Amino acid sequence: MIHSNNKGIAIWLLCGCFLIFCMVVIGGITRLTGSGLSITEWKPIMGTVPPLNDEEWQIAFQKYQQIPQFQKINYNFQLEDFKSIFWWEFIHRQLGRFIGIVFIIPFLWFYFKGRFDRSTLNKALFLFFLGGLQGVIGWLMVKSGLTERTNVSHIRLSIHLLTAFFTFGFTLYFALEILLGKIRSSSEKINRRLIYILFSVVTLQIIYGAFVAGLHAGNIYNTFPLMNGKTIPEGLFYLEPAWINFFDNQVMVQFIHRFLAGTIVLLSGLIFFPLLKSSINSYQKKAISFFLIALFLQVILGIFTLLTSVNIALAVLHQAAAFVLFSAGVFLIFIFKKDRLISV
Repeated sequence: MIHSNNKGIAIWLLCGCFLIFCMVVIGGITRLTGSGLSITEWKPIMGTVPPLNDEEWQIAFQKYQQIPQFQKINYNFQLEDFKSIFWWEFIHRQLGRFIGIVFIIPFLWFYFKGRFDRSTLNKALFLFFLGGLQGVIGWLMVKSGLTERTNVSHIRLSIHLLTAFFTFGFTLYFALEILLGKIRSSSEKINRRLIYILFSVVTLQIIYGAFVAGLHAGNIYNTFPLMNGKTIPEGLFYLEPAWINFFDNQVMVQFIHRFLAGTIVLLSGLIFFPLLKSSINSYQKKAISFFLIALFLQVILGIFTLLTSVNIALAVLHQAAAFVLFSAGVFLIFIFKKDRLISV
């Protein structure tokens, strides 16, 4: 049983949530600025120190010059150009290290103070596993762009992003259990199932958002609501075999991303508007309102990101809003979970 009055642990977890959110936003900037391959080595300890003099900068630049991204795309880069992309990737990695410190030092304090029961301790240890896994996946993603590709694998990018979202979601849910205790759901079983389905579609949409980003699929068909005047564009199945179009075809990936956005809006209306008129409690009404506001913001940002041919600032905000929407989904699942007892 989780101690509902253990607010210190909850604050620790929410700080972790905020830092993971920052990590994903900076990761988005790193990707959009083409900075992700500027550091070609993974040195968890020695990598905490950036180049400190001209000689060290030249060594780092020479290593970058050995990879296909420089040789095929950025071959005209000078040292100052390299520095401009290096710092985003360096900040991204440093924040990852800082998150590790923020998690481990308070964990040790809570542990030796005896603040963890068995269930809470197991969940905290699982968070460390997720953090380590995220680091390994991040390096495997970078590694995919160091030999033959000029960018990272969009499949590994989606796995890296999804793992970050999952870590964030688990941490947030963990904190909510401590802060809000157990809340009784007044909804029928079918409503909870529909919410789980909606959350699954949101998660799938996040995956396809990563595909769009990794394939630069947002740079084509920059019109809305139609795709250059067509509901169903040409070129959805030009790759062979046919199934690979769902993962590697820019046209198909953008089409699915648009389709899933419409599906989420439709499902949200069908699920939530009848619920808001029924006898649900105030927690559930707030959770639904939070989700609908986050969804509206995300849709608007997605449309404007598309119409501006992926303006970097809008694209970063779009990714940040995806995090807000995902948070709202986690909160919905928590509030509507079966057999919760309200604690006020």
